[in-house]
Amino acid sequence: MESPVKHSKGAVTESEKVQAEPSTFIVADARFHSESMITAKTSYLGCTADDTFRDNSISSKNTSNSSSDDLEKGAGPIVIHHHELEDFDGEPTARERRHCSSQPAMISDGPPCHTVGLPVKRNGRIWRGLRYNLFSVYQRLFSVCLIANMATLVVLLAQNRQKTPWGPDRTHVATAAAANVLAAFLIRQEHVINALYAICCATPWWLPLRVRRVIAKFYHFGGVHSGCAVSATVWFLFFTALITKDFASGNYNQPGVVAIAHVLLALLLSMCVFAIPKFRMVNHNTFEAVHRFAGWIAVGLFWVLILLVSKAASDIPGADSLGIQAVKSPAFWLVMAVTFLTILPWLRLRKVVAFPEKLSNHAIRIHFKYMKMGPILGLRISDNPLKEWHAFASIPAADGQSFSLIVSDAGDWTKKQIANPGHAYWVRGIPITGMLRMAIVFRRIIMVTTGSGIGPVLSMLVSHPMPCRLLWSTPDPEKTYGENIMESVCKVDPDAMIINTRVSGRPDMVALAYHLYVQSNAEAVFCISNASLTRKVVYGLESRGVPAYGPIWDS
Repeated sequence: MESPVKHSKGAVTESEKVQAEPSTFIVADARFHSESMITAKTSYLGCTADDTFRDNSISSKNTSNSSSDDLEKGAGPIVIHHHELEDFDGEPTARERRHCSSQPAMISDGPPCHTVGLPVKRNGRIWRGLRYNLFSVYQRLFSVCLIANMATLVVLLAQNRQKTPWGPDRTHVATAAAANVLAAFLIRQEHVINALYAICCATPWWLPLRVRRVIAKFYHFGGVHSGCAVSATVWFLFFTALITKDFASGNYNQPGVVAIAHVLLALLLSMCVFAIPKFRMVNHNTFEAVHRFAGWIAVGLFWVLILLVSKAASDIPGADSLGIQAVKSPAFWLVMAVTFLTILPWLRLRKVVAFPEKLSNHAIRIHFKYMKMGPILGLRISDNPLKEWHAFASIPAADGQSFSLIVSDAGDWTKKQIANPGHAYWVRGIPITGMLRMAIVFRRIIMVTTGSGIGPVLSMLVSHPMPCRLLWSTPDPEKTYGENIMESVCKVDPDAMIINTRVSGRPDMVALAYHLYVQSNAEAVFCISNASLTRKVVYGLESRGVPAYGPIWDS
């Protein structure tokens, strides 16, 4: 884009026109046009990110004193002019617009004076690490489930400490294991998730912010899933130990039950090991395959185990028949419910027609017309339903009868889809509500995203318009994602801040998000990015007392 550039020291002549890509876009029209965007060329000023964003009118004692290894540090500073960050009145109304033809791009010679400096992080480094990592909401939910189960086990052992042969009733232990398996399945079931989101999102605004910010952490419900799954494994480990002890002492002559129990225990342990976060993130396809196939085999072996135990009980003289023994067992009904939940999503497995739209060599937009998509829903698609599934946020179309997904280059599968997009994909189950749905419990928010994270953001703001300021950092936004996406961004926030990292480098997203948070009087910040940056932004803001939310990659 060629345009005259005004330097802060004076106007340039026509012969000094420059050819440059804008690094910061401030959307300034009801409809996107590249020639009608206020642009600001950024430059590295030889100072730290904290210095760049420090308001000169703020005492240094109120600014960040974080060191270079702080989590919120970006790769380099970016300069934002104060006229680009004018006060936000909380409503997405149109404002007076200015065009490049009348307002030339600006190059800054120094840090701006009208930005909000980052405050000092609260508490000490050790407590922050414990509070926002070890004691996160996910970990607390996990701990509650595990501790409650272990306390129950201790009570059961205490009640049967004098029993001969030693140990609680095997039926009670097996029931506890099956109950935890069912709980782990239920909290991941699509209908249950959507229902719980609907309940939480009905939270009224008149509740205190401290209450609403806790409710908004609902999406950490994965802690219940993992807590119950690990508890089920511990219960089954104890069950296997009991029958092995009795078999070795000659009090339980059922080698088939013992063998099946050991195989089943090995499957449960393997699922727990492959679900360890560090392993899961690095080998996600392996984790997904183990979770799916080991889970299916485990459900089948549970049925075999129930039938073998019931058969052994029915062989006792005067005992009920095999069928009566089975239906009298609580584990029978619990495993039946687990089986139903396992099969249910696959009953809706189908292949649907897709209409790919190539945006660039980095991203495509896939359109679907087979159903009407509700607000803030995600969809899993696959080209091989037994191999791998990938979740994307849906963007409802203006006609209300179709929707689309944005797929960017983030791995082998997405790279393959961009290079050779399919015209049909497998889908199963029903669309699932995404974590951004929790944004509606706040009056006004800041939305921070990078790259193709704009897809979930548009899914939220297109289907549920609300007072919001949008910060989007991405390489060559118009070239990568196209004019239609830019138009949608403009509609959801006419004053969206779009940073071209190809020119400016990576900005300090924490500083920019905090500035917008303070200036717009928002109640919360939501971040959709890669795992590393999302954690940096959420930690950098929460450690300063700002309610911040982002995906936790727990599945």
